[in-house]
Parts: sequence; C-alpha cells; structure tokens
Amino acid sequence: MINEKKRAEKIIKLLQKTYPHAQCGLVHNNPFQLLVATILSAQCTDKRVNIITKELFKNYSTAADLARLTPEELAEDIKGCGLHRNKSRAIIETCRILVNKYGGEVPRDREALEALPGVGRKTAGVVLGVAFGQPTLPVDTHVNRVAHRLELASGKNPETTEQELMQCIPRELWQTSHHLFIAHGRETCDARRPKCGTCPIISMCSKRLEVSVRKGAR
Repeated sequence: MINEKKRAEKIIKLLQKTYPHAQCGLVHNNPFQLLVATILSAQCTDKRVNIITKELFKNYSTAADLARLTPEELAEDIKGCGLHRNKSRAIIETCRILVNKYGGEVPRDREALEALPGVGRKTAGVVLGVAFGQPTLPVDTHVNRVAHRLELASGKNPETTEQELMQCIPRELWQTSHHLFIAHGRETCDARRPKCGTCPIISMCSKRLEVSVRKGAR
C-alpha cells in the first residue's frame, strides 16, 4: 500500500501539471445552485447543464422559488437535458424539503443530503466537497474509468472504487484528484478512443498494454 500511495501521488502530480486549472465544471454561485446543477448533470454534459441553468437561475434563484412550481412547469425549463421529467420531479420535491425542513438552505451533512430526492452519493459528495470544502472524492464515469485503467481501483461499483481511491490517495488531495481525473477522462482518457499517444501518465497505465496488443495484431 505504501508503494501504491507513492504511485498515486506521482500520478496526481503529473496530472496537476497537465490540467493546472481543473475544477468543477458546473457554473454556480452558491450551494443551492450547485445542488440543482449536479442533479441535472446526470446523463448530461456540464456544458449543456450550464446553458440550462444560466436561464433557470435568472428566474428561480432560491429553493423557495422552485418549490412553488409544478414538476410539469419545471420540466419545460430543463427539457434540454436527459431524463428531464424525472429530474424535474426530484428537484421540486427536494426544494420543498429544503424549504420546509432546512429553511431553504442546503444541509452540510451527507446523510441529510442523500435523503433528498435525486441525490445519491456522487451528488452529495460533489456538493459537500465543492460547496462546503469537505474532503470528498466523488466517483463519476470519468473518475471510475481513469481509476480502473490506472489500476488504482478494481471495484465493480462507484462506491467501492471511491473507497479504494481514498485508501491510496492522501485525504488532502481527494477533491483535487476528483477534478483531475474528470479532466483527464474528458480530454485524454476517452472511453472509446483514449489519446494514449499524448497521455502524460501512459507509463503508469494498464491501458497501454491493450493498445500494444492491438497494434501487434495488425
């Protein structure tokens, strides 16, 4: 595990040089906006979510504003993202709980967050880490893919992958790693066509072995 920790830190340092400005891609001004944007981001790109929320937050800036809508009304405003009807219902229910139970504020407790409709472990982790500065390492598809290709994790589900990453990555680098892995997954380590030729950490990646095998078979 000691060697694995050193290897993980080396990977992170190389990624920091490659993506020095890696950060949350969802545009937001407060924890409430981040919560809504993260719910919307499921099966949708951050770029698309930002387009939708730019207009949405002009008209509805608080949980109380959204809580007054019907799911059908909100669905019209967010129909550009996937699963907009399901997300609309979840957001409206969540906003009503925030108003009635938390005075319109977003709770800083993971258990309370995960109890909200539409909020799973990843979404709660993003809000806790980005909005409240808590040490979290949320695992989305990019983080999961990069972690597995680097053999930093082998878990069959995001929660197991998260636990494995937290074991080998220093606590103070959890949030940083989350953003770096996402940046790397989006810009270089693509699911179908990874850019291995320009990858800054290819020497530490198991994927390179698969690429070599494919080239040798031609």
